Amino acid sequence: MFKFYIDKITNDHYFEELSKVFLPRDEYEIVMNFRKEDIAVDNVDSFLINDQGSTERDVIVRELYNKLVELTGHEHLWGTLTGVRPLKPAIKAFELTGDLEKTKEYLKEQYLLSDKKTDMLASILEYQISNVDPVKEDTIGLYIGIPFCPSRCSYCSFTSNIAKVGEVDRYLEALIKEIEYVGRIGLKPESLYIGGGTPTVLNGKQLELLLSEIKENIDLSSLKEYSFEAGRPDTVTREKLEILKKYGAYRISINPQTFSEETLAEIGRNHSADEVYKAYEVAKDVGFDSINSDIIAGLPGESLSDFENTIDRIIELSPENITVHSLAVKKGSKLDQTNPNYYRNNGELVLEMLDLADKKLKESMYSPYYIYRQKHMAGALENIGYQRDKTHCLYNIRIMNERQSIIALGAGGVSKIYFPEEDRHERVPNVSNYDIYIARIDEMIDRKKGYLGGN
Repeated sequence: MFKFYIDKITNDHYFEELSKVFLPRDEYEIVMNFRKEDIAVDNVDSFLINDQGSTERDVIVRELYNKLVELTGHEHLWGTLTGVRPLKPAIKAFELTGDLEKTKEYLKEQYLLSDKKTDMLASILEYQISNVDPVKEDTIGLYIGIPFCPSRCSYCSFTSNIAKVGEVDRYLEALIKEIEYVGRIGLKPESLYIGGGTPTVLNGKQLELLLSEIKENIDLSSLKEYSFEAGRPDTVTREKLEILKKYGAYRISINPQTFSEETLAEIGRNHSADEVYKAYEVAKDVGFDSINSDIIAGLPGESLSDFENTIDRIIELSPENITVHSLAVKKGSKLDQTNPNYYRNNGELVLEMLDLADKKLKESMYSPYYIYRQKHMAGALENIGYQRDKTHCLYNIRIMNERQSIIALGAGGVSKIYFPEEDRHERVPNVSNYDIYIARIDEMIDRKKGYLGGN
């Protein structure tokens, strides 16, 4: 057991998050608000962090990081950065310096980033500077969530439920109330993203109802992007895709995660690799402008060659966007319950997978355009979105850069109201449980009224 006594600063979860990257939770303790004579010495390796009395958090974090490296013999590629949005500090550094090379030096000095991750951030930043318009202050992103799936994956604990026809109808009735509210206050979204869950669990009648209500109630005249997360290949039908096309959705996701039949069965995906090809064939025949596909590095039992097969096959399908995820084992998921340290034990393999994906995708003319990280992610690594021919997802960029208000409707949706003059957000969450969401829909709308007004 290691004990880290951190002096001269208020309690901060950052120290906890950084320590978890290096050590299992039962092998360390962060102690704040102590007297030096209280520092433990018996049967515990104790360390006083910040004995020079600095008041700057980043200085203290770097000292803790260096101590963790010394104790474990392991350097972390992301240095002291632990947050979900690693591009944000790069954006701020570039705004200060106006130079990519100076930005890279700043990231190395301030956060102890490796050359590999610094170069990655610089590449993504350069793409966004060249190809993404600045946010206009009067624009928003709009997210609409469908918290139902045909089955639950073993690594997932998201707000998703097995879809039942009667329950989905009840949910849509409540969701439409929120949609009508957004329409009444006159918001004009720049991007619209319908996600989940798996929104294509809706049948044709339900899908038509949802999209027609969106079209009838919300002013889409300023819309630059209309995305729909088709997700599971086994839920994709020609009827549904034609309905999407009819209402203007032009960017969809079809997410195989892997092309290994054994892995698909292991993780609870009730589809085959062949169904991925069939979903693609229908989507291309219907005529979607942009298709995204998600794949996951580090799935249970998969080798580097298994992952290479998935990369090769997804490149053959030639989607406009490919998102490469490092496996994140959600707390409370089936995999977390059976193997809580799974994500800790596969970091080196997942890093090899990400490097392989990066090499093959760049050789196939894809380039990275956005990035985010999650808790309990294998190797504490990252998810990277790749695009080709400037077909990036605007919504993904906006939500990760946090320079625009995102209004989220549906169970589990978290709206983030942006105040540009202060460069900060206010979170306005909906409840996660869809049944409670239905019962309290008027309260969910009232929460938004406090920030957005209307009736």
